[in-house]
Amino acid sequence: MKMQIELAAARIAREVPATEACLDDALIQVSTLIKTVVQARRDTGVAAATGQATIARLAKAQMALLTASNDILRAHKDLSGLAKVYAGMDIHECPKVEGASDNVTKLALAG
Repeated sequence: MKMQIELAAARIAREVPATEACLDDALIQVSTLIKTVVQARRDTGVAAATGQATIARLAKAQMALLTASNDILRAHKDLSGLAKVYAGMDIHECPKVEGASDNVTKLALAG
């Protein structure tokens, strides 16, 4: 059974940071889309109210992603505690995700 716990812990250790990185990517993409929509409105000279409902929907989606990101960070912290209890792992540093900076990993632990 110990081997099953270690294998599960290894899979989770890979998947949690990857999930965090995906949410970061989604946040960046929605932010970029909002910027592009607002810039297009400005560049085309249409009325300020044009597309406002769409921008509000995008901002709502952005907040939903941020909420999801917060929940994943909290789950990460919970899972770190479970790894210590059930797998005997004392996790101070999480595995790095390709493309993620050290600060992202440290922020994930702090959440």
